[in-house]
Amino acid sequence: MTTKQILYFDRSGSQNTEALIGAVKERVQELKIEHVVAASVSGQTGIQLWEALRGTGCTVISVTEHAGFHGKDEIPLAAEKREEMESKGIKTLIATHALSGVDRSFSKRFGGASPVEVIAHTLRRFGGDGIKVAVEVSIMAADAGLLPTNREIIAVGGTHAGADAAIVLKTAHMNNFFDLEIREIIAKSRQR
Repeated sequence: MTTKQILYFDRSGSQNTEALIGAVKERVQELKIEHVVAASVSGQTGIQLWEALRGTGCTVISVTEHAGFHGKDEIPLAAEKREEMESKGIKTLIATHALSGVDRSFSKRFGGASPVEVIAHTLRRFGGDGIKVAVEVSIMAADAGLLPTNREIIAVGGTHAGADAAIVLKTAHMNNFFDLEIREIIAKSRQR
């Protein structure tokens, strides 16, 4: 049996990012984690993680929103920021959201909810947007070949800006979603 502390933040948001990154670094070192994936729309959270994890041998993958997510044909991650991140060795990924994608257009057009959206809402009930996003970016990065699916990784998510959730998991590809295993909660918000 193992006893570990979980950080519970009183509310979601970017004010939790620094404490969360400290807890992630601790688990990276304890578990000898080789990959951390984080949702980072602007790239800032990805850079903060990279700075904290320098020297650990851990690869940082930063996942941002796809073009058109907010209705425009634009990618929210600035090209200069992406170049800066990649020059540091941070892998960046721009991809369709694993837990919405095309299914969301059907729901918007015809109503109802798809199985993928039910999964997303279930994860939100359990751990807020941050946990849902952490699971989602791990799947997206695995599908892009940036994460292994045969060993534990850490995934970081947030609600709007910054990071407020982190989990240790064995991720999976979209087509093998039910092989995904959330093994530990490092941190989460108590409120959505």
